[in-house]
Amino acid sequence: MSIISVKEVYKRYQLGRENFVHALRGATMQVEKGEMLAIMGPSGSGKSTVMHLMGCLDRPDRGEVWLADRRVDTLPHGELTGIRGKEVGFIFQGFNLIPTLTAVENVALAAEYAGASRGKARERAEDVLKEVSLADRMGHKPGELSGGQQQRVAIARALINEPSVVLGDEPTGDLDTESSREIIGLMKSINERQGTTFVLVTHNPEIGDACHRTVLMLDGAVSEG
Repeated sequence: MSIISVKEVYKRYQLGRENFVHALRGATMQVEKGEMLAIMGPSGSGKSTVMHLMGCLDRPDRGEVWLADRRVDTLPHGELTGIRGKEVGFIFQGFNLIPTLTAVENVALAAEYAGASRGKARERAEDVLKEVSLADRMGHKPGELSGGQQQRVAIARALINEPSVVLGDEPTGDLDTESSREIIGLMKSINERQGTTFVLVTHNPEIGDACHRTVLMLDGAVSEG
């Protein structure tokens, strides 16, 4: 069963009065529930743009985007905000943690934004940090953690609201080889144990090897997969 469907989407960005970049040119792909999918391709192929559409961070100029049997590209801004908060988890290359907050506070904040009470958010954050093997680092701030540990916090933050899908944009891009492999292993373990759907935009072939399927993009369209 498809959890995400992207149908013939087009997207262009205006850089100047008569200067446009065509990021997507009729891209179509589906993501199955419980799948771990890699989206790969050269820089400028449209990988990150299609991920932004899947995550309701942007809208296509043409085409359709469906999430969990609901068309989302036509929804009003307020509904999209709610979907981003509860139904989609995000993992970024640069971790995007708040430096003044501890690991548990960073993770709990995502649950509070989604409507959980402070107490429930804290309780859930502690549970999820244990799942990513950071029980002994909950009280540490990002600057006191290694890159791999920071990305584990970011993964916990993405999982806390039990989203339909987790989207990762170069999730190992800022990590050394050993930490990268640990993060890939962690995501694969979560996918296998919990059935969490992952869509990972990456240049890292090891992520592609770990995923069930790889979609290759070129010039704004799907070339394979």
